[in-house]
Amino acid sequence: MSDLGSTRPARPQRIDDLIDGALMARLDRLDVVSRKIFSGKLQGERRSKRRGRSVEFADFRPYVHGDDLRFVDWNIFGRLDRLFLKMFLEEEDLSLLVVIDASASMAFGDPEKFTYAQRLAMALAYVGLVNRNRVSVAAFGGDGVSRLANLRGRAKTREVGSWLLGLEPGGGPDFAESMRTLALARQGRGVMVVLSDFLLREGYERGLTYAAGRGYDVFAMQILAPEETDPAGHDLVGDLRLVDLEDDSEAEVTVTPAVIARYRERLDAYCAALREFCVRRGIMHIPIETTRPIDELMFEVLRRRGLLK
Repeated sequence: MSDLGSTRPARPQRIDDLIDGALMARLDRLDVVSRKIFSGKLQGERRSKRRGRSVEFADFRPYVHGDDLRFVDWNIFGRLDRLFLKMFLEEEDLSLLVVIDASASMAFGDPEKFTYAQRLAMALAYVGLVNRNRVSVAAFGGDGVSRLANLRGRAKTREVGSWLLGLEPGGGPDFAESMRTLALARQGRGVMVVLSDFLLREGYERGLTYAAGRGYDVFAMQILAPEETDPAGHDLVGDLRLVDLEDDSEAEVTVTPAVIARYRERLDAYCAALREFCVRRGIMHIPIETTRPIDELMFEVLRRRGLLK
């Protein structure tokens, strides 16, 4: 009888294992965007199409009584003897929060789900940092929520990488409470990316509702291992001992083609229900298999889905 769920692959040890120089150079061309127009509480480097006071000229309009005379274009007044006000593009602050599921169920697969989530989180955070967005990374698992918050600029790349390398998956998550904690701690508005398999005993509904209800533009990236999406193609047949990574409970099963077919039906139904739940709440659901290269995901999938440009 074979054991399933007891192996642990080697995880990244260095920041270069999470993101290398070649990928960084390519990611420099990307930026984080929101499907919504956000107004942050802090002035930042994010330009919007909303006119306000900044350093980038947008247009003129006629002066009306009560306007700030500091923004009058006196050169035009000298030529036309009429007052016109300079208008500028206002800068907005866009925050990016990347949340990693660090529960024990993520420590599965080849490639492993948790390692894939670490690398994807590093790539997303890097894009945010080099564009001077306000970046936070967080993790939830058996030890509750941990967070590295409010970083800005390329120089913070190593700090994010070191934090991600220090994470270890373990225990079972309290997804709803974790999302509630993170949602209540937000500053301004922005984008929240949740990296999880969403295979949660407690369900995902309450947690995602908390996230979507606090002003975030939410992306739910469902990370699954190839052994989960196609067990028949990975020799997961015969007599197996299944080990639950979160509570170490065991079950002995005989896996047959009929059992695999029923499993696939239930997995497809579960993922379809998650997708439908997300659609109803304005959340972007993105299924990802850990065999997909990170650069392909960033430049093709996430650009098409509206997270990056």
